[in-house]
This record gives sequence, C-alpha cells and structure tokens, in this order.
Amino acid sequence: MSTNHIIAVANQKGGVGKTTTAINLATAMAAVGKSVLVIDLDPQGNASTGFGIDRASREITSYDVVLGVAAMADAIVETSVKGLFLVPSTVDLSAADLELAEMPQRNYRLKQAIEKVVSEQHFDFIFIDCPPSLSLLTLNALVAASGVLVPLQTEFFALEGLSLLLNTIQQVQGALNPDLEINGVVLTMYDRRSNLSAQVEEDVRDYLGDRVYTTVIPRNIRVTEAPSHGVPVLMYDHSCPGSRAYIQLATEMLKRTGTSIAA
Repeated sequence: MSTNHIIAVANQKGGVGKTTTAINLATAMAAVGKSVLVIDLDPQGNASTGFGIDRASREITSYDVVLGVAAMADAIVETSVKGLFLVPSTVDLSAADLELAEMPQRNYRLKQAIEKVVSEQHFDFIFIDCPPSLSLLTLNALVAASGVLVPLQTEFFALEGLSLLLNTIQQVQGALNPDLEINGVVLTMYDRRSNLSAQVEEDVRDYLGDRVYTTVIPRNIRVTEAPSHGVPVLMYDHSCPGSRAYIQLATEMLKRTGTSIAA
C-alpha cells in the first residue's frame, strides 16, 4: 500500500470534537506539505460542510464507495486547502448499515476501496471521520485503518464511553485487523479554568499513560465559528489557541508515526 498512515478518528459518543479534530489535524498535516485525504464516513456530513463542500455538489459520496457503486477515485474532490482531498458524505449514508448487513465482505468494503485508490494515488495520511456510533461503518473504518485516534471530551463520563470503544478495538484486532494500533487519545474541549477538566485529564493519563497525547485541545470560540464559514480553523484564524493546538497535535502525531516533517 503506497500510503503511510490510515487513521480512523473514532468515538461512539457524539459532540466530543471528533469531526473538528479530523478536519483541523488533516489541515495541519497539509500545511507541512503532506498529501492528505479525508474520508467523511459520518451521515451528518459535517466534515464535508467544514471544508466548504456544498451539499448539492456532493455527487459521488462515501455511500457510493462503501456500497461498491463507485470507485473512491471518482468520489475524491479537492478542498480549498492545498494538498488536502475529501471523499464527501451525505445523509444517504445513514442507510448504509442496513444495506451493508446483507453484503459479502461487509466489514472490508472500505478497506478494499482504499487499497484500490492508493495503488493509483499517494497519500501520506488518510483520516477517516467515523460516525458517532459503533456501527458497521465504524467497523469498516477500523478494519481499513492502521491506527485509531480517539478524541475525548474532558467531561465526567469520558472514561465510561472510552472503555467500550477500547473493547471494540480489541475485538477488531483479534478478529479482523491484527495490525490496528491505538494511535492515541486526544483530550478535547479542555477548559483550563475548570477543576473537572483537570481531574478528567489526570484520570485519563493515569488509565492510559503515554497513549494520551501531550497536546490538549482547548475550548475556543474560533474553532466553533470556523465550520459556519466552510473552512478549517487554521484558515479562519491561524493564530488562535485552537489552531495552535492542532498544529502542535500534528507535530506530535508526525513524531509518533515516525514521519518526517519535511515533505
């Protein structure tokens, strides 16, 4: 396979900054000269919207790709970020779980599509933005991926949901993808004024040790505003605390994956 790293950005809990992390981490990687593909595998299509891809122009989508109706190469669109490409999603994808259930090789559809596209095009990183559920789509992402990045909101029930996801990852490693690794956990929506954020951070680091990224993503209004403008926060306001955090996270991921910063 001619790609270096396929990262599933996954958490079965919604509202944890999963899509925001996929968008901005991918943008930070492109900013240092990496060739990046984002696969929007969430029926909400928020990653597609976050890159300014209008719903009307999403003609071939990840739904068509996983069902084998279209090749991934035909679904890829350019974004406003140089070197960053996207496979968009629409609400059609919400029906994919039911349709996949009846299909042969149902857990391997995305893996096969990625293998075909990377035999023709090189990407340094492929980020898969997973739906907020442990569905057949998420399973397809975990089977296709080399690593899982788990965005984790610093809130009271954070660890409870995390253990369920870690169990799923373990099952996938055992039965479907022995090469899958936990790339790391990144703490999101961190409020430095909150004792709860600090307590959750301490608990997560005690539980998972160096699997947790040193970088934490702060609560930041500019990060929240950026999607409504159809651009990643790094393009909306590159000097805000959220942008700086995602640049730092990308640098840390490059080190973790043994990838040089030079393109």
